[in-house]
Amino acid sequence: MKHSQDQNSFSIYTEGKCDPKACVQGDCYRFTLLTERIIRLEYDPSGTFEDRPSQTVLFRNLPVPEFHVRDTGERLEIHSRHFNLTYHYGQEKQFTENSLVIDAKNNFTNYGASWHFGATQYGDPPRHHNLYGTARTLDRANGAVALERGLMDTSGHSFFDDSETALIEKDGTLAPRKEGTIDCYYVCCQHDYIETLQDFYLITGKPPMLPRYALGNWWSRYYKYTEESYMALLDRFEKEDVPFSVAVLDMDWHVTEVDPKYGKGWTGYTWNRDYFPNPQRFLETLHDRGFHSALNLHPADGVQGFEDAYPEMAKITGADPEKEEPVPFDLTDSVFRNAYFDVLLHPHEEAGADIWWIDWQQGRKCAVKNVDPLWLLNHYHYLDSSRNEKRGLILSRYAGLGSHRYPAGFSGDTISTWESLDFQAYFTLTAVNAGFPFWSHDIGGFTGGDRDPELFVRWLQLGTFSQFLRLHSNSLPFVSKEPWNFGKTVKPIICDWLRLRHKLIPYLYTETWRQNQEGITLIRPAYYDYPDENRAYSLKNQYSFGSQLLICPITSPADPVTGLASVTAWIPDGVYTDFFTGKTYAGSRVTTLNRSIEEYPVLAKPGAIVPTALMAKGSNSTENPKEMEIFVFPGASNSYTLFEDDGESQEFRNGKAYYTEFCLDWENRRFTISGHGDKSFVPESRSFTITFRGFDNFLPVGEAITGTRYDADTRSVIVQLKPVALGETICIDLPGAQRETNLTGKERCFEFLNLSRLELGQKTDIYKMIEQDLSLTRILDELLADRINPRVIEVLNEILTD
Repeated sequence: MKHSQDQNSFSIYTEGKCDPKACVQGDCYRFTLLTERIIRLEYDPSGTFEDRPSQTVLFRNLPVPEFHVRDTGERLEIHSRHFNLTYHYGQEKQFTENSLVIDAKNNFTNYGASWHFGATQYGDPPRHHNLYGTARTLDRANGAVALERGLMDTSGHSFFDDSETALIEKDGTLAPRKEGTIDCYYVCCQHDYIETLQDFYLITGKPPMLPRYALGNWWSRYYKYTEESYMALLDRFEKEDVPFSVAVLDMDWHVTEVDPKYGKGWTGYTWNRDYFPNPQRFLETLHDRGFHSALNLHPADGVQGFEDAYPEMAKITGADPEKEEPVPFDLTDSVFRNAYFDVLLHPHEEAGADIWWIDWQQGRKCAVKNVDPLWLLNHYHYLDSSRNEKRGLILSRYAGLGSHRYPAGFSGDTISTWESLDFQAYFTLTAVNAGFPFWSHDIGGFTGGDRDPELFVRWLQLGTFSQFLRLHSNSLPFVSKEPWNFGKTVKPIICDWLRLRHKLIPYLYTETWRQNQEGITLIRPAYYDYPDENRAYSLKNQYSFGSQLLICPITSPADPVTGLASVTAWIPDGVYTDFFTGKTYAGSRVTTLNRSIEEYPVLAKPGAIVPTALMAKGSNSTENPKEMEIFVFPGASNSYTLFEDDGESQEFRNGKAYYTEFCLDWENRRFTISGHGDKSFVPESRSFTITFRGFDNFLPVGEAITGTRYDADTRSVIVQLKPVALGETICIDLPGAQRETNLTGKERCFEFLNLSRLELGQKTDIYKMIEQDLSLTRILDELLADRINPRVIEVLNEILTD
């Protein structure tokens, strides 16, 4: 989102006025076809219509879609590719459920294709068709909360009402709407959810490109850290080889214990020198160690007399410093707004602060009618954070449609329960239906619930395959998320998953770039890619993670007999491969996936290519790596383009980036690497390890190969290449390469039975059947007849199925 470079100006680039050719207008109505799927519906008795951008919709000057109009003098008809609009303006000019009807061109429902303005029975549309959106916060939630209506609907149409949002003036200030007008948008999503979201981004703005460092692990805790204790914590993380890229300080970075005449001390802008005697030294040390910093703000109480910046703020705003008159918080006041950033915040940034965590919990009213202070905070903070051509980043709660322009989303203080984990998986996905792919959750929950190591690991695994991974908890002694607090058995598992997150950054960053460029979100519900498959809807937590991976979250505890947790998954057509074990699964079926606490159901799509980083021990770096491991999976031809740039500026818009293309030609069994672009951002040469996962053993051939080995545990052929120069093309032939054929099924059954809590005699009888090479159907029939625990049968079925 482009805006003025004047630090005291918050004007942004918009195009609120549409092409007149897209409009159909009468005395008191105007219909504007913005895209093939979105039409704007305006009603104003005075016949004056609004061309200024709103808080939600910034762009209306778009290519005009094809449509034609029929006007009888009493009835207006607009016919487009995806819908037909009928408006009976001769009977009653105002929009009503009788006068304005839009029919989506589909047969998805028996009765739900018609949208009647304002009607709840037909035009709302029926609630059970809607795929839901998101909510402002999950504060104090233990499980599900009510969700707003989303843009996607299985009936093929939805809408959103923009009638009460404020309008954005050229100078960036806000103006209220005129009373008695209607301004809403009909969205004909059909079942083309990706295309619909892309259209929504055309009118509201693209999801911004994130700074690369934001994709690493974030450490956060509501705790009275000192400079000494925080550095000791980071020393321990380094010793344990656990990487983090963002170090967050909750509210105790500033003075909180104040005279009651100033309030409760939640709002603060002055460093607590007892804890941080030299803030600039502290922040610079974080940078030297590879961290970016985030500071918490509760700005609602304005600026009180105890603040270091109070005298200057009082002078600028006209408060009486002798009487210590408070400076009220009011972002609608340009004088306060400019001083808020220039006087209160920018000095901290000059000292090294990188991100502001805006912890607003004080209601939805301000001086401008219908304007939410949270939206103001998000809007102005994000614009300020992206000044000087930087990529912006804040952390704050969701403030309605259009919030995707202001990442990241802080989902609030949740309760640590399995119910909360299960709902967060779903909640993260439905948010995409509001165009918001940017939730950052308190991994493991903030407070309450049980101290359950298994629950935390499953939450961490979900976070690993999310847009952000941020650990957070309160100050109580038994809720902190340091890995060593979970015991010797679980600690290494936690550490491995935190390392994996940083290893995935090349893939995460490329998919975030694709999200910005193409409007295809990193995270999206399975029904976005498979809209005509009923099971993509019924298995509500399953989702695509970028273009190459399918995630089936585990959100319930392990079975006490098998020792494994399970999830019901739908596997689409083709050969899918477990990202970690290399086991392949034939598609077009529903199955149960069973995993130990160390494992997680991540399935690579046919022919998937996933680039990852090989990191130096103890490093927090998120920079473009010098050593990489590329995972390649069987089943189909595919190509993947890795995107790399400076990680923080907007120069990628001007072509300053490097692109490495990995190509798998499955028919001819060949893998190639090539590259092009601006070479200033990447190492002059790079070491590659190519891991062909989910394969039986074969011998790759190529001049660049320096070593090859086979790992039976992960069914992987691992190839080491000589250092590859920028722009050099590498070819590897794969003679005899084929997907794994489950040659180790018996051994894996033995491993499972050995660790399960089945009665010893049952274990022995089951393994005898497996050793006899009976058919899978025969084995399952025998197990059912013997009334073996159903979960045991599910595990054996998964292991033995090709």
